[in-house]
Amino acid sequence: MDFNEILAQVQTFIAAYAMQVVGAILTLIIGFWVIGRITRVAKKAMSKTIEDEAVRDFLGSLVSIGLKVLLLLSVASMFGIEVTSFVAIFSAMAFAVGLALQGNLANFASGVLILIFRFFRVGDFIEAGGHAGTVKDIHIFHTVLVALDNRLIIIPNGQVTGGAIQNYTVQGIRRHDLTVGIGYDDDIDKARNIIEEVVKGLPNIELDAGYDIFVKELADSSVNFAVRFMAKNEHFWPAYKVFFERIKKEFDANDIGIPFPQMDIHLDKLN
Repeated sequence: MDFNEILAQVQTFIAAYAMQVVGAILTLIIGFWVIGRITRVAKKAMSKTIEDEAVRDFLGSLVSIGLKVLLLLSVASMFGIEVTSFVAIFSAMAFAVGLALQGNLANFASGVLILIFRFFRVGDFIEAGGHAGTVKDIHIFHTVLVALDNRLIIIPNGQVTGGAIQNYTVQGIRRHDLTVGIGYDDDIDKARNIIEEVVKGLPNIELDAGYDIFVKELADSSVNFAVRFMAKNEHFWPAYKVFFERIKKEFDANDIGIPFPQMDIHLDKLN
């Protein structure tokens, strides 16, 4: 094959595919520019709902990569290349990776849901995944709690969203449900009045939210009062500690007994 034949074939190729090449180049230039704009807009929109910058960057990268793959497939189709096989290969790869990372993907998806819908925030006291504690960190794959005894609990996000989530902090105030027992020989009305005065005298509780004091049970050795009142999150445990100390002192001062388990032993004299 001489030079003239080669030159003729090159000219034929250029004449046949010149428009496709120019169109492909323009498509790539405009496509990458549009993808960049879409990615920036998506990240800006996510910044309003997702606080974690790492999560925003990761999701933005997924959007960018997905759109670029679609763009390249579109350009390939302009040259008559069959893209069905490429789609099949990508689908198979995605399926294989999904099987290999099934647990991590579930945790990732759950982490995104937590960050977007804000079921809880750092500092909230929650119960989730069979554990209770104060939220220390929220990561894309796991959530870190600090238990009441200062244990660090790391829960995969899949377990967090896989069941009920109880958020004790989000409402701002919480209700105490306490029980106080008196003896059967004690005056119920007097005991109720004492309990009410103790509740009213507790510091930093929400009396405007209401309170309840009533006999809820006639137990084996005691008459049990249910005592309910509200306190803000920061005053919840201090109110609990003060309440029982004052109840004991006031009951002692007013001759109200607090029953405790007892056992009577009868000895028969043997002849």
